[in-house]
Amino acid sequence: MQYPTISYLTKVQFGAGSLADLPEVIQRVGMQRPMVVTDGGLLERGFVERLKMNKPVVFADIETNPTEASVLRGVEAYQGEACDGIIALGGGSPMDAAKGIGILATHQLALEDTAFIYGGLEKVTSAVTPIIAIPTTAGTGSEVGRGALISMESGRKLAIISPHIIPKWSIVDPELTLELPPLLTAATGMDALSHCLETYCSNVFNPVAGAIAIDGLRRGWANIKAVVDDGHNIAARSEMMMCAMQGALSFQKGLGVIHAVSHPLGALRHKGLHHGTLNAVFIPHAIRFNLDSARNEMETISATLGISSGADALADAFSALNHRIGLPPNLGGMGVDAGDLDGIAEGALLDHCGFTNPRTLTLENLQTFLKGAL
Repeated sequence: MQYPTISYLTKVQFGAGSLADLPEVIQRVGMQRPMVVTDGGLLERGFVERLKMNKPVVFADIETNPTEASVLRGVEAYQGEACDGIIALGGGSPMDAAKGIGILATHQLALEDTAFIYGGLEKVTSAVTPIIAIPTTAGTGSEVGRGALISMESGRKLAIISPHIIPKWSIVDPELTLELPPLLTAATGMDALSHCLETYCSNVFNPVAGAIAIDGLRRGWANIKAVVDDGHNIAARSEMMMCAMQGALSFQKGLGVIHAVSHPLGALRHKGLHHGTLNAVFIPHAIRFNLDSARNEMETISATLGISSGADALADAFSALNHRIGLPPNLGGMGVDAGDLDGIAEGALLDHCGFTNPRTLTLENLQTFLKGAL
């Protein structure tokens, strides 16, 4: 190993150039014939070649919001090529799809039955296909996460949660993010910030996860403008990848209203809404929504981020940040109209992320929240 190994929920090679450790990581995980799961854009841009694997099996038929259909096609490819492991290369979509493939390749289950709200936590076993994760964005932190979001054939975007789908090893190399365009850098970066913000404010008592979340938030806030302005700032890219990883390491503390509403909106197939951009739009609204229920946490966040006016100015500070890095100010700026919100509050009320929001969610306050973000 050329780079020091971090071990928390999984093992991580972290640092610029750490992709060079892939051959040894493959050997240590025990893979003989892994399948690379990625997306078409990364395949076209030569990212698979950067793995320097000899004639790899590649599956790249994955949408921006991965669907059950793409997972099933991946399982067919995996089994047809007699593979024994997965290398997930990309952002959250390839990684989440890889986790779904890893489950169905070894379990006789319908994918929707593995969702957390349907008791999937007990159904998914340690037999899951081993996964090595290599992120190319600094956003979801899925490379160290125990969850996957899949848009099911039923039309619902559901979370699969299990310690068995955490990748066995991750290689987090900020050099892989240097080609990420500014708008996608901004959107994925705000996704990471939203994770840190929501986990820190959740109603679950977990000081260890909280400490990781607030440190990740500090790193992300201090560096997101720099990476949007100069995508080749490797130091800032490294800090954003650490922020993303820390947000996901904190997921066990729970998320909140931002993700509860972004999940059903992200399942609107006729819209194809980017998850990170949705989260960015919702952050200021979520801060105002939860302020009275999490004032102490938000005062700490404000102090950590250097916002001298305190928690009452926090929402406006995030709105200004979104504007500064070129993200839309509201859902309308993403092409969402009032009709698209039909049923979203109902879906959010059932989403597992809402259970740990500091303020109790109701159908009425969720509808008001969504209208305010439109």
